[in-house]
Parts: sequence; structure tokens; C-alpha cells
Amino acid sequence: MAKIGVLGAGSWGTALSVVLNKNGHDAVVWSILEEEVEMLNTEREHKEKLPGVKLPDGIVFTTDLKKTVVGSDVLIMAVPSPYVRSTAHLIASMVKDKQIIVNVAKGIEENTLYTLTQIIHEEIPNATLAVLSGPSHAEEVGRGIPTTCVVGAKEKQTAEYIQNLFMNEAFRIYTSPDVLGIELGGALKNVVALAAGIADGLGYGDNTKAALITRGIGEIARLGMAMGGKLETFCGLTGIGDLIVTCESMHSRNRRAGILIGKGASMEEAMTEVKMVVEGVYSAKAAYALAQKYQVDVPIISEVNKVLFEGKDPALTVSDLMLRDKKLENSSANWE
Repeated sequence: MAKIGVLGAGSWGTALSVVLNKNGHDAVVWSILEEEVEMLNTEREHKEKLPGVKLPDGIVFTTDLKKTVVGSDVLIMAVPSPYVRSTAHLIASMVKDKQIIVNVAKGIEENTLYTLTQIIHEEIPNATLAVLSGPSHAEEVGRGIPTTCVVGAKEKQTAEYIQNLFMNEAFRIYTSPDVLGIELGGALKNVVALAAGIADGLGYGDNTKAALITRGIGEIARLGMAMGGKLETFCGLTGIGDLIVTCESMHSRNRRAGILIGKGASMEEAMTEVKMVVEGVYSAKAAYALAQKYQVDVPIISEVNKVLFEGKDPALTVSDLMLRDKKLENSSANWE
């Protein structure tokens, strides 16, 4: 049995605490919001974000950061991506040498172009870092619906330790050394999912969605490999797997925001309506900046940025994508 400190009492942090509790571990979940902690301790259900998921009495919810961090065997960083740096800075002095921190958020920092584990490493260089990601909506994980994820870490023994903490009959975990690829897949798919949602909002069909998913994973893989990620990662759970579930499901806040934008809402209006952090909006500029830095062609990501930040009519983005210069589907497949 391990003591796990979960930083963030949103849908994902809460759902993971349910998994850990089921596996026999002690989970202490921190939130900066006093009203959220009081509600969770009193009602034992996150009615807004995880309706219908009863929270076991063994899970402790608290606003006491020290109680969550100090003495924990593992820390789970489950705050939304825009708050990862500030949260890491808050806990840095409390983290013991080589304490394991598992990042489960998805995003890229706009001003530094860092992945989230790179941010945590900069703020807490003495920690041992890992990432957990994959096609995993919190709403389903909390209800025990079979789900598969991958944990990435530099050290094999770290990845296997985390695998053992989380794995059960409904939550299967694979391991990987490709931390960068896992994080890039998880962050970049949110931008493509916005595009998929916009297409839905415009009333387009399955053909359009399939094209966006297929060409989207091409963009993710090209950029990710240029940065040092592995092709196998982008063909796996945190690449094509996470992209499919995020583009197809109404659990996806990125898709839901995209649908609203496709129907005419502004970015700000869509984010307000969704009522949760839409990670793809925060990652879109960073994704495009990375593509420029590594000289990678990302037409879908580029068009999403124009819609979000330049006021481009979403309907025109589809036309512009369809009428791009004629190309081979795969540049490595040539006629003899």
C-alpha cells in the first residue's frame, strides 16, 4: 500500500484517486478551492464534473498542501496545464529528493514551448518524473469502464512502479521510455480535436472527421518525431488512440468547444460554455510555434490558430484545407 498525493480535484485527479483507492492505496487529494473540498467531503460526489461516481470514504480531500505532499510516496500532478508551473513552484520546497511526480495533465507552455514534465523539472529538479496518458475520459475511468493508458519515465523501474500502482482489471497500463512523445501526443491531439469539433459544428460528416483524424495524426507525428519522439508512440495509445477518443466523444471538452465555435461562438464564449479548461486553446499557439521552430508543415494546427486568434471564419478553413496544393499522401512512398 502506498500513500499518494493528488494535486488537483478536477475530474481527472478525482477519477484517478478512485482507481488508486480501489487498488488499496491511500489517496489524499488537494484543491486550492475551499468550496470544492467542502463539497467533495460532504457529498462524496463531484456532481458537476463526475456525476454518478460515488467517492469512497477512504479518499481524503483537503486544501492543506503540506498534508498532501509531505510523506507521500508518489505525487500526481493533475491540475490543468496552465497551472502546472505555479503548482510545482508551490510544492518545490516540500518535495524530497527523488520523490516520484507523475504528470497527468496535457499541454505545452506557450512562452517557453516546454512540455509539462519539462516545466516540473525546471521547478523541482530533485524529483523523479513520469507521465501518464492515453485515451481516457475521467467520466469513464471513474465508473470503472475498461481503459488503457501508458506511463512514460526515463527509468524503467519508475515506470513499472507506477504501472503497478494503477493497474487493475479495468485500468490497464503499458510502459514506455518515450516521455517526450507521450506528452506531445497528449498535447497536440487537443488542437486537432478542436478542428474536429469545429467540423461537427459546421454540420460536416464522418468523411470529414476521418480526414481530420488521419491527417491530424500525420501532423502530430511529423512534429513529434522532429522533436525527438518515436513514431511507435504516435501510432499508439497516446497518439492515434487519444486522438480518436478526443475527436469522437462528447466527454471531450476540446471537441465540445470546437462544436460551439463551428456554430458561431467565439473562443471565449465556447470556453465559458464548456465550464472547464479547454487545453487545446492553451496549446494551439505553442504547437504552431514549435512547428515553425522545427520547420514542420502543420496545416490543420495552423488553421485552428487562425480561427481561435485571428477571427477567421471556420467555414473558410475547410475550404482552404481542401484546396491546398496537390501532394502525395506519404512522402516516403514514391514510384520507382
